[in-house]
Amino acid sequence: MSQPPFPPAFANPTDALLGRRRGQPCEPLLLTELNPHSVVDHAAAHNTVIELQSFGTVREPCPKCHTNRLNLILRQDTVRTAHLFCADCRSCYDAHYAGGAPALTI
Repeated sequence: MSQPPFPPAFANPTDALLGRRRGQPCEPLLLTELNPHSVVDHAAAHNTVIELQSFGTVREPCPKCHTNRLNLILRQDTVRTAHLFCADCRSCYDAHYAGGAPALTI
């Protein structure tokens, strides 16, 4: 008789409150809204399209519009600071843990 690799309570990897690595509850992230002009270099022309590469979504929904999960945007060509981004309302957020430790640093 074989057993599943994870206990039934942790078998669903989409559960936002469960950690994937250790099977322990995840600490919620505290989000602070950022000025988009401070994290992304904008072109002089306002109609210029800025391409941002997303590195996936996180479990937190956008605190402003509550419609989408936030996308992780790491530093790249025009991005000064790693941040979380909502594609619907175009808001940018910094994330940290309750103890004050930054969540977006490697």
